[in-house]
Amino acid sequence: MAGLLCKKRKKTGVTDLQEEGKNAINAPMSPALPDLHPEDTLLEENEERTMIDPNSKEEAKFKELIKVLIDWINDVLVEERIIVKQLEEDVYDGQVLQKLLEKLAGRKLNVAEVTQSEIGQKQKLQTVLEAVHDLLRPHGWAIKWNVDSIHGKNLVSILHLLVALAMHFRAPIRLPEHVSVQVVVVRKREGLLQTAQVTEELTTTTEMMMGRFERDAFDTLFDHAPDKLSVVKKSLITFVNKHLNKLNLEVTELETQFADGVYLVLLMGLLEDYFVPLHNFYLTPESFDQKVHNVSFAFELMQDGGLKKPKARPEDVVNLDLKSTLRVLYNLFTKYKNVE
Repeated sequence: MAGLLCKKRKKTGVTDLQEEGKNAINAPMSPALPDLHPEDTLLEENEERTMIDPNSKEEAKFKELIKVLIDWINDVLVEERIIVKQLEEDVYDGQVLQKLLEKLAGRKLNVAEVTQSEIGQKQKLQTVLEAVHDLLRPHGWAIKWNVDSIHGKNLVSILHLLVALAMHFRAPIRLPEHVSVQVVVVRKREGLLQTAQVTEELTTTTEMMMGRFERDAFDTLFDHAPDKLSVVKKSLITFVNKHLNKLNLEVTELETQFADGVYLVLLMGLLEDYFVPLHNFYLTPESFDQKVHNVSFAFELMQDGGLKKPKARPEDVVNLDLKSTLRVLYNLFTKYKNVE
């Protein structure tokens, strides 16, 4: 089936379908349609349908976004023995979304476990999406999906929803940034099909998407007082070296030297006065995953020491995001600045 349809197709004869497709192509003042099946252009008067331009589906960043989200869902739901292979086909009925939200939010939803009818599926979807909206709306997310678009297997709506959930729950994944798709909008007016093509932005930057949920002193520092940034960095370098020097280690670049997590783990051991067994982390990490493991492990040590869960994500620290690294180190500085 070409395209993602927001509404179910109406049954009709092959001749009528072909005629509708012919009218769509010949409609005056309409941009050229992508290579669509004639069935995709069958609409009633004033009806509207949207679909992703097939060329957008082939772009590497779009494919990466889908893969990252599918892998994330499968990781979260591994104990449920749920395996998602295709977002449109596996998410639309509400079952996967229900399990995903319950797992992420740590709460049960009052919905039927299994429902086959369209009405039952939409009722479940309604309940699940209301719970999602209760979580997201207070943080400023624009709701770009609804029951009909999700149940209609609209991939753009499904992606908007999953990106929002991943950001809200600080998923341990790295979403590709600046992912956009071309969406074809087909409308029927006075018997003729009119088409338009719009750009739909699925992701911006991680920082901007996370900024929907919270801003702190470091956002203000970067945005309004960059001249003071060097002062903050110097203070933090002095603080970490005071302790790392005990192991004959020295930091000169905050952006890069904490990215593999090794110094963070060692620093926590020094601050809390214990030896961290070498089998718990990678002393010479080589892969991205090994570095993420180290930073995640350091975050666990911080929480064991009484600190709140860091606002930064391990992936952002590994990816040399200075603001994330500064947030982590400043939290340590606040608690341990008087430790000798």
